[in-house]
Amino acid sequence: MRKRLIIGLLVALGALVSCGITRDRTDPFYYAGPPDDGSGYVPDGKVEEAWYPCSVKGPTERRMIVYLPPGYEQGDQHYPVVYTLHGARGHETAWIHRGKIFQVTDSVWREGGAGPFILVLPNVNQYQNDKDFENSRYKDALESLFEIDGTVEKGFLNDVVGYVDAHYRTIPDKAHRAICGLSVGALQSMYISADHPDAFGYVGLFSPFWKVIPMPPGCNNDFYFGIKRKWKKQFAPDPPKGYYVFTSDQDYFYLHIQNLRRYFNRHGYPYTYIQTKGTHDWYNWVYYYRYLLEHAFREED
Repeated sequence: MRKRLIIGLLVALGALVSCGITRDRTDPFYYAGPPDDGSGYVPDGKVEEAWYPCSVKGPTERRMIVYLPPGYEQGDQHYPVVYTLHGARGHETAWIHRGKIFQVTDSVWREGGAGPFILVLPNVNQYQNDKDFENSRYKDALESLFEIDGTVEKGFLNDVVGYVDAHYRTIPDKAHRAICGLSVGALQSMYISADHPDAFGYVGLFSPFWKVIPMPPGCNNDFYFGIKRKWKKQFAPDPPKGYYVFTSDQDYFYLHIQNLRRYFNRHGYPYTYIQTKGTHDWYNWVYYYRYLLEHAFREED
């Protein structure tokens, strides 16, 4: 068991380090800049910055990017919500700069692949205080990975979901909420959804690293324990309408994901598995995001 944990940890470190841990601080990806990708693309919907108060230890407030569908301001319709999380070495603009998420979302809407929804891009990094937060600063790979301690995850439903439901015209129930994320963001999506089985009807895990790494001592570390017990509650008696596990055949975490599948299969948990070719990278995550959009909320049409 210890040997497997060490091997898994080394694989995770190799994956993160291989992607590079140094970056030019003038790069807009390093510090969260304007909520656009710098290409001049004009989204079909409306992009907003929302600063919300935090109920957990860390910054007094954080920024999220909220993308409202076309026609939102002209009507009184209420919408489903898709919460999309970044991974290590990211923040709330990672999906914008690297994943071109507005273009992808607009494309799916134009093609009729999904109905209108509200897209939320929160910052789910751990920060100690306002100074450490420093305008949603980018975190290097090792810093990001080893500071995961469950604090921001514990506050997610109250702080992020609660704010969105209070300030936007959402349909505030499980059937109309989806949460997804890439890599470490997939780990967070897995645990947040399992910790709140009545909150998210759709879950998308994009290249998830699901074996928890050793964490520093902290009062919120219990968040990342007991996942099997939490799954039991999440999948019975009212499982998510859609639970999607995505990976590629050369992904760093491929073996971890196969272990996850074996566990789900053994316990009869309903999920959809999608495997693509390639590595732990954006071209796959963008495809996974599109796939999720094309399948979420279909039962509600």
